[in-house]
Formats: sequence, C-alpha cells, structure tokens
Amino acid sequence: MKAIVMTAVGGPEVLVPRDIPEPAIATPTQIKVRLHAAGVNPVDTKLRRGGLFYPDALPAVLGCDGAGVVVETGAGATRFKVGDRVWFCHGGLGGEPGNYAEYTVLEERWAAAMPPALDFVQAAAGPLVLITAWGMLYDRGRLQAGQTVLIHAGAGGVGHVALQLAKLQGARALTTVGSAESAAFAKKYGADEVIDYREQDFVAETNRLTGGAGADLVVDTVGPEVFRRSVDCTAHFGDLVTLLDPGGFSFKEARLRNLRIGFELMLTPMLRDLPAARAHQVEILERCANLIDQGRLWPHVGQTLPLEQAAAAHAQLETGHTAGKVVLQII
Repeated sequence: MKAIVMTAVGGPEVLVPRDIPEPAIATPTQIKVRLHAAGVNPVDTKLRRGGLFYPDALPAVLGCDGAGVVVETGAGATRFKVGDRVWFCHGGLGGEPGNYAEYTVLEERWAAAMPPALDFVQAAAGPLVLITAWGMLYDRGRLQAGQTVLIHAGAGGVGHVALQLAKLQGARALTTVGSAESAAFAKKYGADEVIDYREQDFVAETNRLTGGAGADLVVDTVGPEVFRRSVDCTAHFGDLVTLLDPGGFSFKEARLRNLRIGFELMLTPMLRDLPAARAHQVEILERCANLIDQGRLWPHVGQTLPLEQAAAAHAQLETGHTAGKVVLQII
C-alpha cells in the first residue's frame, strides 16, 4: 500500500512516499479501515523534528487522525460492519502505525461512527482537536454557563473548535489572534471578543473586558511565555489549562490567586495504555458527532493536500498561518 514514511528525525523532507505491506487483522476485535483522509496536527511536526515517543521506532508512519471505511472485521468485532464509515485518533506516535497511509488496523472500541454530515476530509480534521478542546474546557477547565473563557490562538485547529464548544456551554468567549483575517475567522466560529496580540496586550485587554476580574478559565495552546503571562488575567479561584510544557515557572502569583493549574495531553491514554480514558475519548467523539449532525459544531479545513504532499503539509502547518486544520486526502 502507499504510505508516507518518516525515515529520520529532521525537516519535512524526511517524510518519504513508499510502498509498504498492508496491515492485517491480528485480534478478533480489530477492524481494517481503508483510509480516505488523515489529519495533520502540530504533534506530527513535533515528532518529526524531535523524535518519536518510542525508541527504535523508525521508519514510522505518522498521523493520529484518520477517517475511512471499514473493509474487514475480526471474528469477534460487533460494533462495526464492512462498509461503515469511521473516524478516530489512533497510532502515529511511533508505537502503532499512523494514518498517512491507505489502510490501518485498530481495535474497534477505539473508533467511532463518522457523523453523516461530514465528508472524509472534514472528519479527518476532527478527532484530536475535538477531544483536546473538550478536555481543556469541560474536563480540566470545568467551564460553566455564564463564565468567561480566554482561548489563546482562536483561529487554530484546537482554538476554533474550543470557541464553538465554549459557546455551546453558554460561556462568553474571548480569544487572541495575530491578524485581521484570523480575527474574522474567530468571530465566525463564536468569539465574542477578539484580541489582536500584535497591537494589544492580551493581559491588559482581558482584564479590561472583564472589569478587572480576569477570565474564569484561560486555555493556552501557544507556549511558556503566554502561559506565564496568562496568570495575570486569570480570575482568582479560576482555572488555567495548557497543552504544553510551561517550562520554568514561578507559582507565586498563581498561588496568591488560588488558581487551579491543569494540563491537557489527549495522547496520554494512548501512550500510557489507559482503556477507560480512551473509552471516554471515543464517547467525546460520539457526542461531538451528534452536535455536528445538529449543525451546532463544525471542524474547519483550511487546506487539503494529497497524501503524496505530506511534507508540504508539514511545512504549511509550521508557518503558523493556517486557519483550522490541514488534511491529507488519500483517495
């Protein structure tokens, strides 16, 4: 089968098209999926640049997000049948193969039925960012109706679905962006107030917009400096949640504010083999599918490229100027 293989640690050029053997079902509860699209996420580019989670995993197929059609089922599989359309976040970390390929095999319990409202490209854009945003806002951040949330990078993959989930919860959504185009995009997906960090100090502006109280919840998808500064615009007794390693950090002000500091790494259940946590993530996908079919939630695809152009997709994502998601179309 055709696949994109990571041959070494390095730039996008280490992603090479190759013919590799098709995977085969190995347990009674597995399904084989003909992949039609694979999402490209920042974690893919970080693994390509910095190395996989598992030693001696190269060469490897990247890509956690996949969407496709079930073409074979194990003898004990009961959740899906041949012809069913599924989406999932599975593999691509150096352990099990990812989804930059024509086929994949996975345990059926880690897949969910695709929402009928989406095509394969749109579906492949969803799993990782939906699970991440849900975890940040609802599970870690405990967002409630009537609260104010500051979502950093609201035009990004996680950010634009986080804005939608915040509004579905009845919250007031503030966000940071870096251009007029991103501001318009963020407003389209639910931002009540947009802060252009190039021209405004996001701390001062958040505090102004909240009457000096700060946001009840701040979610950081950017990095250590943004995380550190976000303490000063998080409300007392509020929540500050990050996707990233905050680096060296003084907790003095966070402690004075009685903040709850949270971390959201949606890959943990896969990396640490936590079945109950993975089952919760599948449930999140099922709940998001219902919202999508109701027209209340939508993953935005900013760019679609053919599988063979995976290196170009990585290069595009690393510019930091893509609204929504980049997706590889496989068929």
